[in-house]
Amino acid sequence: MNAENVMEVDETKIEPPYIRTPEDVKQIIEFARMDERNLTPVTQSFYFPSNNCSNERFRLLELNPHLLKTIRDGGIMSFKGGLHESAVLCTNEKTYEVKETEISNSLVLVPELKFAAQTSSSPLKSPRIGADSSMERINNKDDSDDDEVAIERVLEQKKILKIFYEYYECREIQPRFRKLNDLLLMTRFSGPENEYMIEKKLLFTFSQLLDTIQCSRKQFEEGLKKVRALIIDGFVRVLDCEYEFRIINLMMAVITENSWPLDGIEKDETIAALEGIAPKQIVEGIFNIYTHPVDSNPGKFQYKEELLARIIAVNILKPGLKFRVEEFMSDWQDALVEGYKVDQKYLQGIGIIDLESKPPCIRSLNEENLTTNLQDRIDLLFKIKTSWILEEIESYLEYFTTPTMNVSTLLAKYARSFVVDGVRRYVSKYK
Repeated sequence: MNAENVMEVDETKIEPPYIRTPEDVKQIIEFARMDERNLTPVTQSFYFPSNNCSNERFRLLELNPHLLKTIRDGGIMSFKGGLHESAVLCTNEKTYEVKETEISNSLVLVPELKFAAQTSSSPLKSPRIGADSSMERINNKDDSDDDEVAIERVLEQKKILKIFYEYYECREIQPRFRKLNDLLLMTRFSGPENEYMIEKKLLFTFSQLLDTIQCSRKQFEEGLKKVRALIIDGFVRVLDCEYEFRIINLMMAVITENSWPLDGIEKDETIAALEGIAPKQIVEGIFNIYTHPVDSNPGKFQYKEELLARIIAVNILKPGLKFRVEEFMSDWQDALVEGYKVDQKYLQGIGIIDLESKPPCIRSLNEENLTTNLQDRIDLLFKIKTSWILEEIESYLEYFTTPTMNVSTLLAKYARSFVVDGVRRYVSKYK
C-alpha cells in the first residue's frame, strides 16, 4: 500500500464506550425523586448492542401450553417446510402454522437478568415500599437525618443480546397431507409386471416421508392409513386404484367360495387363496387395511363396509361421467358382497348427488384433486352445485379447518345460508 494513502489515527481522540457509575445511578434516583431506601442495593445497567450486532441466530417464538409442555417433558419438536412452503412446527401429536407478527412494543433479550427477589440484600427481607414516604423525605429537607442510612450500591452491567420487533406465533392447523398423496401417486404400485416403469429414485422410506410431510408423527401415521399406504420392499407405496379394486374383488370371491359369514373371515386362508395371483405382502397389506378383528370370534375378521363401498364407488364413478341416482345405487349395491349395504354417506369426498340437475344424477368429485386455495375451492364448489347442505360440503372443506374454526364457521364467512323445509342450505355469497 502506498504510504501516502495511509490514514493515521490518534487513539487518544477515540472516545471509549460509556460505562455507568454508581454516582450516575444515585444522581438518576435523585432526579426521579425516589427514596433510595425503597430500592434494592443492586442496580443493573443495560447496554445496547452495536449497530452491526444483529444476532440473527435468535428468534422469539410464542409457546402455547402444549408446546411448552413438550419442551419441558423433553419431547421432539421440528420445523418442516420445503422451498416453496411456509414453515410449520410439529410435535409428536400436533401441527402448527408459524407466522411472523409485529410487536407493538419492542422486547429485549438480556441474559442472566435478575428480578427483584434476587437483588434483595436478604432473602427474608424485601425493600420497603411506599412512594409517598419517598417523596416526603426528598421534599422535607429539614427532617432529622437519623433515619438516613448510607446504602452501598452494587452496579452490574447487562448486555442486551437482541432487540425484538417481531415474534413468531403458532396456530394449530390440519396436517398437510396433499403432498403425501402427490408424492406417492408418482410411484403407485400396479402389479409386479409394471415395476420396471417405476423411477426408483422417486421411492420414499417411512422416515424420508415423515421428514418431508408437514404434519406430526401421529398425524402422519393416520395419513398413511387414510391413503391406504403399504410398505413394499422397504418403501411406502400406494396401490393403483384399478389394481387395488381387482385384488379386493378377488378377496370378496374367496368369501363367496368358502361361504364364510361376514364376521368369520379367515386371514391365512384368504392370503393362501391368492398365492401366485398377487404378491403375498400386497394381499396381506390390503387385508390388514380393509378388515378388523372380531371381538366375539377370536381369530376371525370382518371387512369394513365403508372402505369396501368406497373403493367400488371410485371405480364406478369415472371422471366426466354422470349416472342416474337409481341406476348408480343399484349397480353399486350389486357390486358388494351380499350382506353389506351401500349408503350415500359413503360418497363423501369422492362423489356428489346433484338433485337440482334434470334428471337428478351422481358424478365424481374427488376432494384430493381440488385446489388448496380456499376461495378458489369455494368458488368451484358453488359452480358445480348452486346449493349445498352441510353434510354434503363438509368433506370438501375440512382441509381448511382448525381447532377454532370448523366448516360451519368457514361457511358463515364465505357463503350465505337459508332454511328450506327445516334444512339449512348454503349458496354462493355473491349470488
